[in-house]
Amino acid sequence: MPDPRSESRREPRTDPRTTQEDTLMSSFRVSRKILVAAGTVLALTGAAACSSSSDSGGSGSKGGASGKKVRLITGVKSDPFYITMTCAAQTEAKAKGMDFSADGSAQWDVSVQRPLLDSVAASRPDGLLISPVDTSALTPSLKQIQSAGTKVALVDTTVSDSSIGITRISSDNEKGGRVAADALAKLMNEKGSAIVISVKPGVSTTDARIKGFTEEMGKYPNIKLLPTLYDNDLPATAASQIQSTLAAHPDLGGVFAGNTNTGTGIATGLKQAGKQGAVKVAAFDAEPDEVASLKAGTLQVLVAQDPAAIGKEAVDQLAAAFEGKNVQKSIGTNMVAITKANMGQPEISKYFYKAGC
Repeated sequence: MPDPRSESRREPRTDPRTTQEDTLMSSFRVSRKILVAAGTVLALTGAAACSSSSDSGGSGSKGGASGKKVRLITGVKSDPFYITMTCAAQTEAKAKGMDFSADGSAQWDVSVQRPLLDSVAASRPDGLLISPVDTSALTPSLKQIQSAGTKVALVDTTVSDSSIGITRISSDNEKGGRVAADALAKLMNEKGSAIVISVKPGVSTTDARIKGFTEEMGKYPNIKLLPTLYDNDLPATAASQIQSTLAAHPDLGGVFAGNTNTGTGIATGLKQAGKQGAVKVAAFDAEPDEVASLKAGTLQVLVAQDPAAIGKEAVDQLAAAFEGKNVQKSIGTNMVAITKANMGQPEISKYFYKAGC
């Protein structure tokens, strides 16, 4: 480009054609500068739009599941039911790019689970999967964490307050109790005494199982249902309780175990008393010790849930919430009745719980 200072020292041009050409060239240069500037603005705007579009589905961004911090708190950390649930949730979360970790109570107790919930609340996760160990005691803490922006999914167990949780995923436990009652009545030839041994009152799942079982057992007039006993989820306590019941009621013909640890304890107690097989047992869940007891004939029926489906569905529902999609408020998962006769079938054995991932 010519030096503008040298141009200013030149004599003015008098040729009209030359003057017209200069005017046209000057107009062209101005127009070109305007077009270049406009193009630059458009390019920058487009780049910003692309960046925004890319961020909307990126790690840790709003509107996407990838990078979201999700925590799981189970009822009892060592329980194969919850181990199976955790393994499935972890696999699904990893597939979706989530930051996932899990913990659980050492025992089924509010005083043990509450500190875990408080710790998770302090970390302000994007999502929380939790199996509350009580239907009401943890409600204030759950309300607080939910109000702070964490999306809560209730898995397996629930709370009475319907405002808690964007989704609730569980088995139809009342129906499971009915299935157990019918199976047990048949094994008892519809006569004798029967008893329920379970965890403790105030647990949504086991309360529903007991309700279904006792209502269904009412259809069998020749079976006397004894008062329900609670073992606080301790197998040793269940073993002791079944032995005491045998001593007080020699006609005991059937037992319904409300959960995994209870079933394990009852099987141990009956074996020690020399009554395995003579007293029929319908137990909830299908953890490794229960499956072994079914093979050995100490337990006769296992009502198995699908904890893997519960874990996977919960992660999927949180992902849907993060992505602004529809979330299912309530989801029920399958249950199957497992006996020694059908336990070898692949469509049945897939419901066996895991002891580790």
